[in-house]
Amino acid sequence: MPARSKAQQRAAGAALSAKRGETKVADLQGASREMYDSMTEDELEDFASTDLDGLPDHVEDDR
Repeated sequence: MPARSKAQQRAAGAALSAKRGETKVADLQGASREMYDSMTEDELEDFASTDLDGLPDHVEDDR
């Protein structure tokens, strides 16, 4: 499942970096922290690898 916005792709990249031990978990905030806690490394990699071309900066939350 690809990321729906550039912000979501960036948050997934930050969470993936922490999941791999490249950055500190304590540095994560907001969506990236939630993604870190709730997604597997494979799911995060899928989101983080989304091509940014044509993605909007943000998408309204549909909750």
